[in-house]
Amino acid sequence: MPRSTHIALATCAQIPGLDADDRLLIEPLAARGVTVTAAVWNDPSVDWDAFDLTVVRNTWDYPSHYREFVAWAREVPRLANPASLIEWNTDKRYLAELADAGVTTTPTDWYAPGEVPRLASEGVWVVKPTVSAGSQDTERYDLSWPQKRANAGAHVARMHSAGRTAMVQPYLSAVDTAGETALLFFRGEFSHAIRKGALLNGNQLDATGLYLIEEITPREPSAAELATARKVLAAIPGGAESALYARVDLIPGEDGEPTLLELELTEPSLFLAHHDGAAERFADAVVSLL
Repeated sequence: MPRSTHIALATCAQIPGLDADDRLLIEPLAARGVTVTAAVWNDPSVDWDAFDLTVVRNTWDYPSHYREFVAWAREVPRLANPASLIEWNTDKRYLAELADAGVTTTPTDWYAPGEVPRLASEGVWVVKPTVSAGSQDTERYDLSWPQKRANAGAHVARMHSAGRTAMVQPYLSAVDTAGETALLFFRGEFSHAIRKGALLNGNQLDATGLYLIEEITPREPSAAELATARKVLAAIPGGAESALYARVDLIPGEDGEPTLLELELTEPSLFLAHHDGAAERFADAVVSLL
């Protein structure tokens, strides 16, 4: 690795200096001879060719600029994660591919613009767009109530009018008790895990308006969760090591077994502050990629 290595951590205009968690990367990278610049992904003045590597981090406004974001990813040289992975992962229809590969996922119905949703008449369900970040435009509805069913249908209609595909999933009640387990991997190696509390219980947006504020605590994953996460990573196009970082979000299904909610390969929070040595492990992964 050259002594004067210079990388960009891509962010968005609302967080030009990176969020507090990603700023934890600057010092350990500097200790490894890597200079870091925070660069707004859609700032036309940025010369992406000037960097030895660009790492996608706080680009949390991309759902509002989706086509522009994917086009940017394709054009940036030396991008982590690769543009092909970002394009695949930013549309949650990848979940259907993982289900076909044998991964246990949350059952999902997909409704493209023009398709009439077939909503259940009972139970609690989650409605959201296939392209979203930070739980934006995500709501849960008790469809046992006619007004809630009407609200859910209106939610789908709003997404369709904006040209967006909607997804409808059963609300897994284990999130209210066990919470989600998010497992973090750097270059295919497990680093740490955290517990995320329930998000759709009146959580407020943060000051940037880009994501719902989460309740985060450290967690030791079970053997079953680790095994499921590795099965998910094995199904990544190009293999797990093609990804500098990956986050696997799991929740107990109705049978208690780990069920995949999302595989985050684009701009996930890494929760570096919640585990000793996590920032250093990520820095080592960056250096190994360089």
